[in-house]
Amino acid sequence: MEKTAPGRLSKYIVTDGSFYKRAMLLIIPVLFQNLINQGVNMMDTIMVGNLGEVSISASSLANQYYAIYNIMCMGISAAGLVLASQYWGAGEPKTVRRTFDLVMQIVMIMGLVFAVLTALFPETIMSLYTPDRDVILEGAKYLRVTAFIFLPHGISLVMSNVIRAVGNARLGLVISCVSFVVNIGCNYVFIFGVPALGIPALGVMGAAVGTLCARIVELLVCVIYMFRFENRLIYRPNGLIKPPTKNLFSEFIRLGLPAIISDTLLGVAATVISMILGRMGKEATSAYAIVVVLERLCTVATGGIASASGVMIGQTVGQGDYERAHKEGRSFLIISVGIGIVASILVRFAGVWSIGMYKITDETKAIAVSMMGSSAVIVFFQAVQSALKRHSPRRRRYEISHDSGRNLPVGGFHPARLRDGSRL
Repeated sequence: MEKTAPGRLSKYIVTDGSFYKRAMLLIIPVLFQNLINQGVNMMDTIMVGNLGEVSISASSLANQYYAIYNIMCMGISAAGLVLASQYWGAGEPKTVRRTFDLVMQIVMIMGLVFAVLTALFPETIMSLYTPDRDVILEGAKYLRVTAFIFLPHGISLVMSNVIRAVGNARLGLVISCVSFVVNIGCNYVFIFGVPALGIPALGVMGAAVGTLCARIVELLVCVIYMFRFENRLIYRPNGLIKPPTKNLFSEFIRLGLPAIISDTLLGVAATVISMILGRMGKEATSAYAIVVVLERLCTVATGGIASASGVMIGQTVGQGDYERAHKEGRSFLIISVGIGIVASILVRFAGVWSIGMYKITDETKAIAVSMMGSSAVIVFFQAVQSALKRHSPRRRRYEISHDSGRNLPVGGFHPARLRDGSRL
């Protein structure tokens, strides 16, 4: 029985230790990256929370608007990560670079649109979330600075994701470590001011200035690494001015549209919730901001699972091994279930403790406690679906090109060539 059980199990999931070791090498850097990012968000909320309910509500609602762009960028870059991983697995670095160009073009156009709208209509945007005039005015201050954050953040997010697709998950961790130091330091300086240096206290606007400083530093780190130290992809920016080929764009839409739609709907849903809570008063909005920060802090491993499954399964599909890809998918699903259970327990029992870190009214505390119970259930399903939507181990419509000069696995494909020999 001891010998047959592993054999039966190996028909459905991956049982060799090298797979899980490789997965951990991708998951752990992303886990720490997300942990640092959410730690920064928690410190932001705590610092702004010292200014009162109006400030914490304003920054929370303004960030919900920004989260729409952020989530859309994550969906687009996740689609690019899956596609780039498949091309990398098939030995097509040139097509990986063209995928990078396409994703970067989409994110940059989208960032410019968001930046212009935010700069021109900050109060109108805030009025969508709350009728409270004080919150609207404070939030508008935050958004005026946020208008400058869209582009640098979107570009650095895409860069770190594409580098992850070729097997380097450490860049994102380095970026997050640098961002943590810069963000915390700048937030403290600009929120509370440093009179000795002539720096005034900017309040909630100071939180946005601190975030802007961190995003600019992130972008600089990405650019320096990409063009000075990265030696696998060897990317050059001249491709940004070239339009994508029809075949590449179609393939991006085919593989990436589900992830883009899923993440966009997630952002819209969060925005609708914030709009509803914004009309229930500052207390409900502040409580929700506290719960969301803790929820994201307790689900840091979820992003690691999503990233690792997208990269590893994408590369396996790129090599043409579809049976292996399905096994990897089931393996990641089991891992995500375990992570979801742990996250749910953390939210349930760490929630009440975390609320005591904020200077808020008893009414806000009571609302936050009630929200924690619902959040503990939600995070489980978030963890499970994160692994399911990041890969697509489906058989492709391509054939091996006889003039490609490569010996690909039987049943595989050459992702850069179609049946008629034309290139993506």
